[in-house]
Amino acid sequence: MNTPISALLDRKGHSVFSVLPTVTISEAVAEMNRQRVGCMLVIDEGRLVGVFTERDVLKRVVGAGVDPTRTRVAEVMTSSVITVSPDATVEQAMVIFTEKRCRHLPVIEQGRLVGTISIGDITRWMADSSRAEAEHLKNYITTGFSTAPFGS
Repeated sequence: MNTPISALLDRKGHSVFSVLPTVTISEAVAEMNRQRVGCMLVIDEGRLVGVFTERDVLKRVVGAGVDPTRTRVAEVMTSSVITVSPDATVEQAMVIFTEKRCRHLPVIEQGRLVGTISIGDITRWMADSSRAEAEHLKNYITTGFSTAPFGS
């Protein structure tokens, strides 16, 4: 749980999917579908100005009866963006996801966007970590000693 977010980014990659605030909702959704992601960061002149998520589509577009072919992302995006640093831990990210009821966190290092972490990334990391621990314990039980190298 003390694993830094940077370790997850190193494993999954630092790719960031983004749109301009001036694109239409339809264009942004098409890009989300093309990239197979549930969130697009909204970048204006190199600066993070918002996030546009599947939840925004449901609540602020479909639910509000907004025309996605005429409305710009800037009009429906989430503009109060919660971010984390690469030094934040998995546990800290889990608390943010739970308390703020969000699913995606842009990762900012010294004012620069370095990646995005999702609740799915955290879940995947936890499952992989649990599997590795179970395998280690199984090896310990069957052989009587650790298979991990000394000093790790």
